[in-house]
Amino acid sequence: MSGPQAVEKLLEATDLFGRLTPEVRQDCAGHFHEVYFDKGQTIFVHGDRGTHAYVVAEGRVRMTLTTAAGRELNVRIAEPGALVGEIAALDGGVRSADATAITSVVAHAVAAADLDRLITRHPDLARATVRLLCGRLRATTDQLEGIALHPIEVRLARFLLEALGGRTGDGGRRPALELGYSQSDLARLIGSSRPKTNLALGALEAGGAIRRTADRIFCDPVLLAGIAGVDDG
Repeated sequence: MSGPQAVEKLLEATDLFGRLTPEVRQDCAGHFHEVYFDKGQTIFVHGDRGTHAYVVAEGRVRMTLTTAAGRELNVRIAEPGALVGEIAALDGGVRSADATAITSVVAHAVAAADLDRLITRHPDLARATVRLLCGRLRATTDQLEGIALHPIEVRLARFLLEALGGRTGDGGRRPALELGYSQSDLARLIGSSRPKTNLALGALEAGGAIRRTADRIFCDPVLLAGIAGVDDG
């Protein structure tokens, strides 16, 4: 399946467009066009004018901030179904972060002017936009709080629990994570260095909370929840 139907199906899986009626989502889908980025290609940089927002269809995009001292912090890794570049596209300002394709990426782009017209035309999309931006703000606040207040093992345990998405495993087996990005990227996401993140992974493994293979991390959600200081449900 290709064309508008494929875009509409992709939009249905997103936080912003997923709760809209099929008719509204179909109208929105008609304003997107497919774009491609090679692995390592810069999609946009901090300070650029926000001409488009993108929905990732295939691949992963790294969102980063760089300090004046050159330290880089991963804001998030955007995977299929994620919306990127929406803040500048919505408020007419400049990009708030850098976006880089960490794999080859297929995305669907919508022009900022078209997005603005769609929001004006569809009140449900306007309300969904408010919810999305509030969620972004909460996530950023939680990330900053974690970096400022919690030891690295706690931040790492919380990150892994979030990546599990509530999975507990089948038949007593530990659920596996395939992160799909480097340990350096993981370190930036939790606000640490690669050596310190490696030590924290070793500590979690020694405590039985995780088991690592070459390409996967097998997690014990109960032990991770205890380390993270959250209710495991």
